[in-house]
Amino acid sequence: MKLTIDTTEKTLTCEIDNQKQVLDLYTKEAFELISLQWVKVGWNQKYSYTFSWLGRPLLQLPEDLIRIQEVIYQVKPDIIIETGVAHGGSLIYYASLFKAMGKGRVVGVDIEIRPHNRKAIEKHQLSSFITLVEGSSTDTSIVDEVKKLVNPGETVLVSLDSCHTKQHVADELEAYCSLVTPGSYIIATDGIMKDLDDVPRGNPEWKWDHPTAAAAEFADRHPEFVLEQPKWPFSESDLTENVTHWPGAWLRRL
Repeated sequence: MKLTIDTTEKTLTCEIDNQKQVLDLYTKEAFELISLQWVKVGWNQKYSYTFSWLGRPLLQLPEDLIRIQEVIYQVKPDIIIETGVAHGGSLIYYASLFKAMGKGRVVGVDIEIRPHNRKAIEKHQLSSFITLVEGSSTDTSIVDEVKKLVNPGETVLVSLDSCHTKQHVADELEAYCSLVTPGSYIIATDGIMKDLDDVPRGNPEWKWDHPTAAAAEFADRHPEFVLEQPKWPFSESDLTENVTHWPGAWLRRL
């Protein structure tokens, strides 16, 4: 695909397989094409590795953080289970939302929680909202340990942000989907990989080996879940699609 932005003529020309389309630069269609390229270039430049939340590195696109905040406030889960801890920034982010909402707690699962990250998370002023579980997120003993942390009747939201291979995400979806309560979500993050097979830091295998494919196949197998982007609670725009690292990620339990 070839994109040409002409700021003088105010057009965006998109050329695919010798088929050319000229768009008004200031349209929804042009925004979506430019946004995808911005996300790809930003990912390659590690743009999402430049943020922190209340002192902890937070390796997420800010747009995704705002969108999941909208969902958390709508669903009001009692517990968020997140696979993948890294520096703990996401756990602190969710904990801060729960503190503001007056309810909730977070469980973080990772195959390796490095000592300096564990120390920083456990010393944080929001640590009382967080439980850390170390071990493979798909190990049956770890899954059982996590399930024991959920009390009967609690509303549960799950975010999958550990290993992003299609098979691992598929295994995580099967392992944790039963915990998700009706109206809540299990989120297969970082499906942007499917669009990064051709970038310098990408991998050609990502064209098929990515979380979005796992989520789509899971939805086909599980009619109790629907694959859909959550509705925006506020919009004065004609835009409809998230600018995101998480395309095709949101699985809502019916």
